[in-house]
Parts: sequence; structure tokens; C-alpha cells
Amino acid sequence: MKWLGIALLVVVLLLQHRLWLSDDGVHELGRLSEAVERQKAENAELVERNQQLAAEVTDLKAGMAAIEERARSELGMIGRNETFYQVVPARPMRSAPARPVPPNTQTAAR
Repeated sequence: MKWLGIALLVVVLLLQHRLWLSDDGVHELGRLSEAVERQKAENAELVERNQQLAAEVTDLKAGMAAIEERARSELGMIGRNETFYQVVPARPMRSAPARPVPPNTQTAAR
């Protein structure tokens, strides 16, 4: 009986060693848990992006307002009976050219 208890203790210790200290034990579980959390966050961002794209597709299919807005902003189109005004930013004023300084006309008295 004594040998059976020792053998069971050795088996339990070996299994615990594998669980706590090996590469595919508790450390791998922590790494995989972090990877799952990162993937969940990325999936949430992609779901939000997909919802925005679906709303945009619905707008484009349903009405002309979204198509007109996109044509104006991306293609620079204007509607009939509209006047296009282009505002050009003012150029900064150039300073007057510097006048050349005349050479020193004083003569040295010796």
C-alpha cells in the first residue's frame, strides 16, 4: 500500500509540473485568453464599420440625396441652374525689395 501511495504522489506531481511549468499549460491559457480579447475588440470595430457601410448602401439605394452629396464632394459636380464660385485664398503680400545701400562715400582724411 505504501508503494501505491508513493506512485500516486509521483504521478500527481508530474501532472502538476506539466500543468504549471510546461509551455502548453497555464501560460498558454493566459496567452490564448489575451488573443481572444484582442480578437473580440477587433470584431467589435469591424461590426461598427459594417453597420456604417450598410447604412451608406441603404442611403445610396433609397434616395438621390446621398448620390448627389457624394457627386458634389468627391467629383466636384454642380447641379443645373447653380453657379459655381471658387474661393482662392489671398496671397501673402510681398515686402518691397530692399534698396541697395550706396557705397561709403566718405574719404578717409590722412
